Amino acid sequence: MQDDKALRLILRQARTIAVIGAKDKPEQPVDRVGRYLLEQGYRLFPVHPVRTQVWGLPVFATVTEIQEPIDIVVLFRASHFCPAHAAEVADLGTPPSIFWMQTGIRSPESRRILSNSNIMVVEDACIMVEHARLMGNKDQGCAHGS
Repeated sequence: MQDDKALRLILRQARTIAVIGAKDKPEQPVDRVGRYLLEQGYRLFPVHPVRTQVWGLPVFATVTEIQEPIDIVVLFRASHFCPAHAAEVADLGTPPSIFWMQTGIRSPESRRILSNSNIMVVEDACIMVEHARLMGNKDQGCAHGS
């Protein structure tokens, strides 16, 4: 896991989060995490190639379609999809602070793609659990990627 102090600072300063693989199906972990992040005051940008609306918000087909800087990119995609997303993120004009792969998601190739950037790469960790732990919010169970 990353340095708690650095992670806490980024989570406090961040305002915008792109959620790749966004779905608002109640049984999906991504829905629970997305709703938690909204409750914490973040502006979310759902990213999904097919959906048009998630959490009452318009959906972007790719992270590159978002027309404003994103502070954190969270992935709810299988590991083999992550390198393509890392390449998209690496090409953004304003890079995010964190490329975050949810619990169960690891990608050495994504880490390699982003290794020459200032983007922190987090693997196999739930942003909701880590946010709750670092910010003092209790009782948040882990939500896995898919």
